[in-house]
Amino acid sequence: MSILKLSAVELAQKLRAGEITAEALTTATLERIHSENERLNAFLFIDDDGALEVARSVDADRAAGKDLPPFAGVPIALKDNMCEHGTPVTCGSKMLEGWIAPYDATVVKNIKAARLPIVGHTNMDEFAMGSSTENSAFGPTVNPWGEGLTPGGSGGGSSAAVAAYMVPWALGSDTGGSIRQPGSLTGTVGAKPTYGNISRYGVVAMASSLDQVGPVTRTVADAAALQEILSSHDPLDSTSLPQPAHGLLDASGEGTRAEDLSGLRLGVVKEMGGDGFEDGVKAVFKQTVESLKERGAQIVDVSLPSFETAIAAYYLIMPAEVSSNMARFDGVRYGNRVEPTDGPVTAETMMRETRGKMLGAEVKRRIILGTYALSSGHYDQFYGSALKVRTLVQRDLAEAFSQVDAIITPTAPTTAFKFGEKSKDLMSMYMNDMTTTPANLAGVPAVSVPAGLSDGLPVGVQVVAPAHEDARMYKVAAMIEAIADPSVRECPIDVREDA
Repeated sequence: MSILKLSAVELAQKLRAGEITAEALTTATLERIHSENERLNAFLFIDDDGALEVARSVDADRAAGKDLPPFAGVPIALKDNMCEHGTPVTCGSKMLEGWIAPYDATVVKNIKAARLPIVGHTNMDEFAMGSSTENSAFGPTVNPWGEGLTPGGSGGGSSAAVAAYMVPWALGSDTGGSIRQPGSLTGTVGAKPTYGNISRYGVVAMASSLDQVGPVTRTVADAAALQEILSSHDPLDSTSLPQPAHGLLDASGEGTRAEDLSGLRLGVVKEMGGDGFEDGVKAVFKQTVESLKERGAQIVDVSLPSFETAIAAYYLIMPAEVSSNMARFDGVRYGNRVEPTDGPVTAETMMRETRGKMLGAEVKRRIILGTYALSSGHYDQFYGSALKVRTLVQRDLAEAFSQVDAIITPTAPTTAFKFGEKSKDLMSMYMNDMTTTPANLAGVPAVSVPAGLSDGLPVGVQVVAPAHEDARMYKVAAMIEAIADPSVRECPIDVREDA
């Protein structure tokens, strides 16, 4: 088997055993990226020199007998909204084209401390606003499972890169499902940790009370290991939790050995799985539930009535925070500047020209919607009401978790869809987030696990756990992974066996 198909855990074992070198692994990874990126457009920036420099230093220290972090030498990619010192960060927008990050985000510091070579930055919907990675100013990313298919969004670049064996793991950010929904559409594992478990410092904000960085991997164990690397208390982030996550990798390993699931209580949401869900998605979810039940898990129907209005609340809270966060990109404080060619050049005309030319349609749409929701006379009617729904979502989940250990749902209502199929029907596009947004509203951990195929395309099942119970989330996810058809994680794309 090609080393490019190995998991990060397996690669780390081979590196520690001296079976491969970090330089050889990173070189193979970069060659794969260069050979596939023109077709897939998963990467916006590829850092050959920087990645190889780290890899060679890891090999030198290992040869000298120095102690190294357990995953030293395993390459990784970043979503292009995370600051890495001295490299371009665009957020998929013309507004930041050419901008060079002057510092490292905390998650990047943690990656560098773990000695992981950073091979580049992945494509994304502009400023993380979208569900298909069609909104990138630098062209869409192609789902490696089929030409003409979207990988989901906004983190489609990271998910496509991992699915296509371009990199063993990557970072994403999840505001309403931007790690988990692409995970479902590309057959990858995508996790959104408990809010505050991973620092947001140095990650360009979309909606601050919802955003969370998380891992994109091919296995549950890799996701658990990467979250442990990323998790740390950060005094630079006021929402950072005081205690980092521990024991996640150990928890994820138990599922592969567990045949008897007696005692495990899993909730199935009555309000999800009906209208709007493809038959193939429902079939995979039903089969997963039956398989868990056969192994002794207790399946409990739980009612979460607030989930029916959660998507509406999300699409008021999120654009309201977008409106606030995007105000800084005005050509004065942040971002590129475009001065008007006709008429007087004033601060107002310059800002109008800059934001008009540099921002895409979806970003403008969300800014306008958020500004309206926050405006005088509409605040209580829209934003205030959405905050009340958010409280109801938190209350309903707390009640459900008093009855069950975790909740399982389909991750997305559909499999990968074609470019342009939903962009003309915005409501259809937004409804792709219907199952993922509640976890962001409540701040609880959730992960998408590849569970099966529908007409040859991957389908993910989502595991939602109580806040701070990320280890429990990974344990259940590993159980689902263990009973799933492994072909759902094997993208039908050519990989050289000698790579």
